[in-house]
Amino acid sequence: MPVNDKNRGPRSANRRSDACMATVQESIEVNVPLSQAYNQWTQFEEFPHFMSGVESVNQLDDTTVHFKTSIGGVRREYDARITAQEPDHRVSWESLDEPRNAGTVWFDDLGEAATKVNVELTWEPDSAAEKIGAAIGLDSRQVAADLKKFKQFIEERGAETGGWRGRVDGVAPGATTAVPLQEEVGYGAEPAFERVDADPDLAPEPPFGHDQPR
Repeated sequence: MPVNDKNRGPRSANRRSDACMATVQESIEVNVPLSQAYNQWTQFEEFPHFMSGVESVNQLDDTTVHFKTSIGGVRREYDARITAQEPDHRVSWESLDEPRNAGTVWFDDLGEAATKVNVELTWEPDSAAEKIGAAIGLDSRQVAADLKKFKQFIEERGAETGGWRGRVDGVAPGATTAVPLQEEVGYGAEPAFERVDADPDLAPEPPFGHDQPR
């Protein structure tokens, strides 16, 4: 998955990154604070509320999610791994199954109650309809429309549906630095723990259990 140079910033585009992959970049400004926008994006199971074609998302563990999609009459199920997560900065993921897809969402603080949400998606068009859509720019328009839905969703709610403030440093699956939300430990309180599990086989259970919503 291509990595954006944060100095150049995102841009709206739909292009072929190589013979197999397509890429879309889109941005939108939302009228909520940075942490609120970021926290909402960590709630993967809420994606169907604002992502076209996503039927359901199930959180399997801290770094694995299962997608069910139906796009252009093509239904798919696949697992995706969260490859990087930095609170209030970015979330990146990639599929573990083919056809390949990956994405990064990163966040720019625009002030007390405004955030710029930037999205880059790369994927491998598989069906004829997907290949045509990538070629004529339908994908870019769809991502832009989904970002408008996200804007409406987060602004109308007035608060995020939840939030996971753990950190994923792009290492082996299961290796995370977990830091609880301030809301979970009380404002002004010191976090109860901070850990880095280099070896996932030695990792202890997460502090709130896997039943804790992200």
